Amino acid sequence: MIDVDNLCMRQGAFQLEDISLHVPRGKYALLMGKTGCGKTTILEAIAGLRGIASGRVCLDDRDVTYLAPGLRDLGYVPQDGALFRTMTVRDNLAFALAIRNQPASVINERVGQLAEWLQIAHLLDRWAVGLSGGETQRIALGRALANHPPILLMDEPLSSLDEETRDATMEILHGLPNRANVTVLHVTHSRHEAEQLGDWIFRLHEGRIDVIRAEGERPA
Repeated sequence: MIDVDNLCMRQGAFQLEDISLHVPRGKYALLMGKTGCGKTTILEAIAGLRGIASGRVCLDDRDVTYLAPGLRDLGYVPQDGALFRTMTVRDNLAFALAIRNQPASVINERVGQLAEWLQIAHLLDRWAVGLSGGETQRIALGRALANHPPILLMDEPLSSLDEETRDATMEILHGLPNRANVTVLHVTHSRHEAEQLGDWIFRLHEGRIDVIRAEGERPA
């Protein structure tokens, strides 16, 4: 569950005031809006990567407003994937578990699960450079999910993909809440993505968030 209540953020002349949204546990939500309207700012505030002036962020009934990013128990996929280029794909997937000192057997099993699901097993021993956009996003997704976070935030994960790769990646994303037992907030400017993926759809427009689709309104 993601609860954002009356969030206010200011950076120079740019500001967002009284931003609120609620994503029920286990649902896939999309936050739409034009480029530059503040969608990524909101996502970064939820992740703890951007300071806020006031308001509250709760994740799974836990107030995380003033917690550091690493203590919020969430996965985050930035728009460019931000892979660790000096690591192999295997080490990227293992990173969240390795820094928590998980046993090698646990790490290897989880990396194998993710690699099979995301169809990247053939890339495991490659350095995380020279990859296609689709490969980069699947690896970034796997890295974000490795430690079984209850919350997943994604910043335009499909924006740089060609049509065929985008459709294949959307198939993976569609099953995320059930397969990974995760609540998803996905930032996009694409109505097609929102219509295909969203249990809930929000739109940020002129500093206000409106609910475009609520659970149960998905067309047949």
